[in-house]
Amino acid sequence: MAGKVAMGAAGVDFEQAALAVGEVSGRIAGVAQQSDVREVLQYIPQFRGKVFFVLIEAGLLPEPAIAETLLDLAVLEDLGVKLVLGVLGGDLKDLYDWTLECEIMAARVSRPITDPGAVREVLEILARGQSAIIDATATGPLDFPVVDFAKGIGVAKIIALLEESILIDGEPVHAIRAADAEEMASRVSGTGAALLRAAATACQRGVPRVHVLNGRRQGVLVDELFFNEGVGTMVHADSYRVIRQLREEDIPELLGMIGRAVRRTKLLERTYEDIQSRLADFRVLTIDDNVVGCVALHQYPAEACAEVACLHVKQSHAGRGYGIELVQYAEAIARERGIARVFALTSRAGDFFSRRLGYSPATVEDLPAARRHQFEASGRDSLVFSRVLADRSV
Repeated sequence: MAGKVAMGAAGVDFEQAALAVGEVSGRIAGVAQQSDVREVLQYIPQFRGKVFFVLIEAGLLPEPAIAETLLDLAVLEDLGVKLVLGVLGGDLKDLYDWTLECEIMAARVSRPITDPGAVREVLEILARGQSAIIDATATGPLDFPVVDFAKGIGVAKIIALLEESILIDGEPVHAIRAADAEEMASRVSGTGAALLRAAATACQRGVPRVHVLNGRRQGVLVDELFFNEGVGTMVHADSYRVIRQLREEDIPELLGMIGRAVRRTKLLERTYEDIQSRLADFRVLTIDDNVVGCVALHQYPAEACAEVACLHVKQSHAGRGYGIELVQYAEAIARERGIARVFALTSRAGDFFSRRLGYSPATVEDLPAARRHQFEASGRDSLVFSRVLADRSV
C-alpha cells in the first residue's frame, strides 16, 4: 500500500486524495467520465473530521472482500475520517491483526461497547489521531447499545458490513427515509425487514445515516460512500435527495451538466446570463447536494399556461425515474399558481412526454405568442406536447 496522503491545514489535496482512493480500490482510477470523478471528489471534504462507526461481522473476516474494505478504510483514515471499528461475534484480536496489515493506525478499546466507560475511552483514542477497535459482540448489529454508543461518540454514520442484506425482489433497497422504512419493511425478504426497522430506529434516535452493506461484495465500501446512488441500503434522517430552487452558485454546474445534451441538440442552448435572469424558474434535483437533474417552469400569465423546459438528468443517473419526478414537481408548482395548462417542446423525448407523463401532441399554434415567435426564429424542429392539469385539491 502506498504512503499516507498529505493533509494540509488549509484542506484536502484533492489530486492526491483521488489517486489514493483509486490506487486502493481500483475503481476510482478507472472512472471514465469527468462528472463521475467530481462525484467522488465532492465527498472528500464532506467526510473529513467525521466519525464513522464501522461494524464487521466476525464471520466475514477471512473474506478477501473485507481485506479490500480494510484497505479502503485506511484511505478514509488518510483523508481525515475518524474511524471506530466494531467486531460483531468474534475475537477483537483478529480484526486488530488485520488493521496492522492494512496500516490502519488503530488502538484497541479495553472495554466492550456495553460498558459505560467505552465512550470516553474511544473519544480519547480519536482525539490523539488514532482509530479505535471495540468489541461489539454482546449486541446485535443495530441494537440499542450500538445506537447509544454511536450517539455518544458523535457519529455521522453507522456502517454495518454484514452477511445479510436488505433486499426487495432480490435487489438492494438503496436510500430510504427513516419515516418511510416501516411501510417498506413488509416488502423486504428474510431478516432484512428487522434490519431495516432497526436502522430506521437508529436514525429516529439521533444517528444521521445508517448503511447496511453486503460484506462479501468486492469494493462495497467505496462504491457505497463515494457514489451518489450507492450499492447497499442507506437509511437516513437528514436530507439526501432533494428538489430545490436553483442557486446562482449552481449555474456553472448546471451548464456543465447540460452541455452534452445542448451539443446534441436535445436542449436549447442557454448562457449563464440566460439562466441567471430566470433563476426563480429553475429547479434542480440534488443527491447529497450534488446536482444530478434540472427542470424549468417558464410562466406565461396572459395565456394562463407555462412551459416545462430544460429537463435533463445526468447520464449516470438515468433510468431511475428522476425525469418524471422533476416534471411532476414542476407541474405541482404550476397547479399552486393556478396554471391550467403546461406544454413542452422536445426534439428527442416525445415518447417520454406522451407515454410516461400523459401529454398530448399539440401544434405551434397552441404556444403562447411570445414562445411561438421564439420557436420559429430558432429554426429547431421540436415537437410540441401539451397537458391540461387536473385540480388535485378537489
